Amino acid sequence: MPGLSGQPTLLYKLYCGLTNLAIPLAWRRVRAKLQAAEVPEPRQQERLGHASLPRPTGRLIWFHAASVGESLSVLSVINRLTERLPDAEFLITSGTPTSAALIAKRLPARTRHQYPPLDSAAPVRKFLEHWKPSAGIFVESEIWPRLIVETARRGTPLALLNARLSDNSVKGWKKRPETSAFILDHFQLFLTQNDKTARNLIEMGANADRVLPGTNLKAMSDPLPVDQATLDQIRGQINGRRLWIASSTHRGEEQAVLAAHAELLKRWPDLLLLLIPRHPERRAEVTDLITQNSLSFALRSADHPITAHTQVYVADTLGELGTWYALCPIVFLGGSLLEIGGHNPFEPAQADAAVITGPGYYNFAETFAPLIASGGAVEVHSPSDLAGAVAHWLTDEAALAAARNAARACVNTQHSALDNVVDTLCSRLSLT
Repeated sequence: MPGLSGQPTLLYKLYCGLTNLAIPLAWRRVRAKLQAAEVPEPRQQERLGHASLPRPTGRLIWFHAASVGESLSVLSVINRLTERLPDAEFLITSGTPTSAALIAKRLPARTRHQYPPLDSAAPVRKFLEHWKPSAGIFVESEIWPRLIVETARRGTPLALLNARLSDNSVKGWKKRPETSAFILDHFQLFLTQNDKTARNLIEMGANADRVLPGTNLKAMSDPLPVDQATLDQIRGQINGRRLWIASSTHRGEEQAVLAAHAELLKRWPDLLLLLIPRHPERRAEVTDLITQNSLSFALRSADHPITAHTQVYVADTLGELGTWYALCPIVFLGGSLLEIGGHNPFEPAQADAAVITGPGYYNFAETFAPLIASGGAVEVHSPSDLAGAVAHWLTDEAALAAARNAARACVNTQHSALDNVVDTLCSRLSLT
């Protein structure tokens, strides 16, 4: 097994010692967050390595992701693998209650979800003793040293899928080249989002023969689910009004969105804004801001109906994003007016929408580049820019149709790459 010949570095040993000492404090913090999200006690214990589900018989392929986007991005891969490997079972681990809730609604066949163990000796070993994964596939930047090393030591082949590392993370690892090389040597495969990450991994000590530049897995995700009953109900309430969507907005962005909407209302007094905060728990903050801007609103979580007087509909729920995108082909995607990194533009594009973004989409630079170049997305920098982009597509049906077609074409070019990802995983991890 690659990686087992290298000796643990002093820094790795120090990390292991410190995480063992810090486990009580780490557990208190993690448990408080899970309790706040009303996660049941048996599921909280998963973070200490205590499984809440039995291990299925046969081989088990384990995917480990960080949060919502990373977790959902692997569902399309698992769906393909369930067809390719009819004897295999699957496990997804992710660390946030939000990701757990969304995954539960979209679990592929023969798949279950657990929270990952804290990266310390006892939780990691309990987790591995129970699940005994046949292969481990970590997603994006999920480099947890102890979990990686302990898994590989048990003879489990590992891959880092959709690999992406921030510049700061790369700088930090390059300052510790021996430890970086030691950890990375436990992976048999790195499938990166882009050439830059591939180069960085090699410079950090990864074996160049195991590094394959690829594309962003989120661009290959299956379309978001649509609840037809909800869609029909909301359409009936909207009753033919013009509307636009501001999705996955963060603190500091709603003010710009509401300013743009206020400008648009001068031209279209009955225009409706469907506002989808990235974090639904911010609903009170968002609705206070709407009130401060002298706009009326309805709240999805309170089951408020959309009336003729509703100017903003706040969709503060989880798991309904696909339904909202099906309502309207004009989507501003948040996390981008500020330096937040952006969100996945292929989700609205798969729903046949054209996309508006701010400049701060650096986490999805490779995904946005072809979209913007083709006209499937446009970049704005201010509330007036945003209002102008929405107004353009509201008034020019031909321009909107062209943008939607361009976005759809970009999505279609990515789907064939999914088969290549699955083929590579099966080959390099000896899954077939």
